[in-house]
Amino acid sequence: MTGGPVHGTWEPRPAARWEDAFLCGNGRHGALVLGDPDDDRTVVTHHTLVRPNDDAGGRRLPPLLADRLTDVQDRLLSGDLTAAEDFTDGRPLQWVRPFHPAFRIRLRHHEGAPDLTGHRREVDFATGEATARHDGRTSRVFVSRADDVIVQHVTGRDLTLRLSLDHRLPNAPATLRVGHGAVLTPEGALLSLRVRHPGSDLAYTGVTVAAVTGGRTELAPPGVRITGARSVLLLTRILRHTGEADVAAEGRVLRDLLTTDEPAYDTLLGRHLALHRTAYERVTLDLDADPAERALPGSALLARPRSTALLERLFAAGRYHLLSSSGTLPPRLTGLWTGDWDTAWSGAFTLDANLNLQTASAAAAALPEVTEALAILIQGQLPHWRDNARAVFGARGVVAPAHTDGASGHSYHFSREYPLHLWTAGADWLLKPLVDHDETYGARDPRTAAALAEVADFYEDFLTRTGPDGRLVVVPSYSPENRPANGGWGALNAAMDLSAARHALHTAAAYHPDRADRLRALADRLPPHRVNADGALAEWAWPGLEDTYDHRHLSHLYGVWPLDEISPYDTPELAEAARRALQLRGPENGSAHGHLHHALIAARLRDGRRVADGLGRVLDGDFFHDSLMSAHYPRRNVYNADAAHTLPALLIEALAQSTPDRLVLLPAPLPALPSGRLTGIRTRFGAALDLTWTPDGGTAVLRPDRTARIALWTPAGAQPLDLVAGEERVVPLPPATR
Repeated sequence: MTGGPVHGTWEPRPAARWEDAFLCGNGRHGALVLGDPDDDRTVVTHHTLVRPNDDAGGRRLPPLLADRLTDVQDRLLSGDLTAAEDFTDGRPLQWVRPFHPAFRIRLRHHEGAPDLTGHRREVDFATGEATARHDGRTSRVFVSRADDVIVQHVTGRDLTLRLSLDHRLPNAPATLRVGHGAVLTPEGALLSLRVRHPGSDLAYTGVTVAAVTGGRTELAPPGVRITGARSVLLLTRILRHTGEADVAAEGRVLRDLLTTDEPAYDTLLGRHLALHRTAYERVTLDLDADPAERALPGSALLARPRSTALLERLFAAGRYHLLSSSGTLPPRLTGLWTGDWDTAWSGAFTLDANLNLQTASAAAAALPEVTEALAILIQGQLPHWRDNARAVFGARGVVAPAHTDGASGHSYHFSREYPLHLWTAGADWLLKPLVDHDETYGARDPRTAAALAEVADFYEDFLTRTGPDGRLVVVPSYSPENRPANGGWGALNAAMDLSAARHALHTAAAYHPDRADRLRALADRLPPHRVNADGALAEWAWPGLEDTYDHRHLSHLYGVWPLDEISPYDTPELAEAARRALQLRGPENGSAHGHLHHALIAARLRDGRRVADGLGRVLDGDFFHDSLMSAHYPRRNVYNADAAHTLPALLIEALAQSTPDRLVLLPAPLPALPSGRLTGIRTRFGAALDLTWTPDGGTAVLRPDRTARIALWTPAGAQPLDLVAGEERVVPLPPATR
């Protein structure tokens, strides 16, 4: 454990809270492993598990407002700054369907308090295995990316235990209709747990096959009792369904996975590693941390917030958790995990900030699996996005919602104070990571091209109103989740809306040359950003609208990050105005996503001091559980994946940034990173990059997949750099400024 960064974490005690459970996942199934030696519990989750709720009167559809759009536009343009506040259908705020856990797999060995002498639980990020060892007994859990199954293997001497599937997790509704099943087969036992939601046909069934070596297995409702065994191998899946699930058929499918000439656990793990390890090991961050600190358990490292070993481990954990929660869907607010039925903000996907922050490292950190999960979410919701555009704006094309449960993409989560149905920038914001992916790998995904065409359709229909200067006006316009100090929640020319419209039209033009002239001409009619009396880039470009500075969201700086519209290299005056806007921005409620969003923008503006401040607020604020999953608020308040998943992106952005024609090395040096190595990251001009730096200098090694001429920026200045496909290029870095 002392030869380099630790690709895992460990604790000397079981998890007393589900928030501290070690996490496994394959982007569909999730597992929270508590590591209790005598009551071995693994909480099972599944990305599709959301609670049904009332849809009386079609209130889970977007509001039909298109016939009132012209009137509200007229009123806003004439100076009625509160006109959009009644541009709703009067419904109360409705949350999307809440994410919830399935059940826990329980293996009860003994009653009473265990002796924890010699106990150790750990998670290996490279393999995805969570392991607990105690008194000669070992329990190993992983979630297979190859076979889509939760695998648990318990070995020891004379194993005696009771096995059951238990739905009784915190805040589980008392009205759930629950049925247990257990049968013995020649191969072992087949357990099932069916849970049906009250007043709904929607149900889910958990199926577990237990293969027992040695000893005796007998029924002990609601599960089985195993005595004198040498090992127990469990395979578990969740089935989401209406009607009845065929438990016997699923049992046969799971038992077929056990048919092998090699040990079944090793065979299953090997197939999983071919996918998981390959993805995880593409990128590594080594900060030359103290070997003694690298050997500490995670809880001890968290008590040392300025430790470079902590940064190494949080970087590794962030990539691991991001990969593990991305598959059929990208990560939710809670990633793929929860141990409680009462999830904050429905445990949903918050699209106006959080999801893009969590997935921000996907392209650079070489995790195309994450980008593909985002693409799957978008593709599955495009029909609903079309409904939003027609219902609210009477337009062709697509408008993304601000919140989704992962299934419905309709805009129905809004209120007077949060008119999220007016947010038109969402489609461009969500497609931006897919465009970055295409640039990184040098091929245009036809799915992204088709979606961009529909975004352009929307803007062609929506951008029809003009202001006194003859420029187009985005009206109504919304800057999530803020409002002007002197206006209503729905306003005019929010900076994010202007940046999104410009970017979407120019990007669609690049993907669709047959429409390029028309789309670029439309983009050129949009107004420029406004600099306010404080010298800051204004959140609303409409004259007279005053900024509200103390807010966790930084939507108006979309042009800085993740777009390349505003930068110190191409638009230095606007970059300075953006820097001033960042200086004036308060942290509001202290949320982790606000601090890290702030720091990501600062990194693009080459403001290392402000990057360090944002990172420091998260490290000092006690945001991380012992699992190294994070919280939304300081002092581990509200389980939330924003900080855990976003932190790798921030460290990469502080060390290296790229566009299709530029590479910036060490743009925002941090005192916490005096030396180190970042290997395997990808650039948007199609090259892999290994970066080594020390106070005395360093090197960047580029391995381009395609030929390109780029502008290389280092602390010594800028120079052109020619890259040839297949030819490695080594670039020396100057000593750090002292």
